[in-house]
Amino acid sequence: MADLTESSAPQTATSRQLPFREDCWSEEATSTLVDAWGRRYLELNRGNLRQKDWQEVADAVNALHGHTKKTRRTDVQCKNRIDTLKKKYKVEKARVSESNGALASSWQFYGRLDVLIGSSVTAAKKTPPSPPVVVPFPYRKPPTTAVVLPQKRPAPAVDDSYFRRNYSAVAAAAAAAAVEEESEDEGESEDLRSSEESSGRRNRDTEGMRRLARAIESFGEIYERVEGEKQRQMIELEKQRMEFAKDLEVQKMQLFMDTQVQLEKMKHAKRSGSNDIYS
Repeated sequence: MADLTESSAPQTATSRQLPFREDCWSEEATSTLVDAWGRRYLELNRGNLRQKDWQEVADAVNALHGHTKKTRRTDVQCKNRIDTLKKKYKVEKARVSESNGALASSWQFYGRLDVLIGSSVTAAKKTPPSPPVVVPFPYRKPPTTAVVLPQKRPAPAVDDSYFRRNYSAVAAAAAAAAVEEESEDEGESEDLRSSEESSGRRNRDTEGMRRLARAIESFGEIYERVEGEKQRQMIELEKQRMEFAKDLEVQKMQLFMDTQVQLEKMKHAKRSGSNDIYS
């Protein structure tokens, strides 16, 4: 019976631990998760993370703590862990608020979550259930809490270890991005100047080709006029030659006719003289 009790005790303890999967998260992994999620959450202006954002958060956690298959986290596990932390923060926030400042939360993640989601939780708690008539807009609590930048120092109770640890890295990344952007601007300026020079050369070449084309066209027009004048002169000369030949033929015919007439006259005169002799 004792053996049965001893053997059953570990199984009972194990069965009780199964629902609490969050115990599989170590404090270091949870801290890295909050840091990675908080950075992405602020970059999105406190908006909801998308699937690729959660995957980047999971990659950040696995880079430091996912050295084994058991400790590696998926994007769904990271989202579920953050949801659990939000629920626990709301409980802690309500307990601190109900004490009117008499109590302070000893939970190590309370300060960082209060910086990230404290204003939204407070606004949600203070807003009464909405009746059919909507509360006038001027009396709504405006979002006075601006996006908390990593370099700002929070309240003394806030754990800003992440921001202090990563400020230099963020500043270095920003400086590198600025240098790269400046290099790109210089490269674009050089490309623009090169493009303008190339465009100028192309314009000059185009203008030269246009001038050459106009010169060739003018030469062609002059040559065409000269050839036309030559053709006109040749036609005129041909007409003159034909008229001269025609006149020459007419003169020849006239001379021939005159010669024939003279011959006939001479013959007629001879016949007339012969007849006078015999008479």
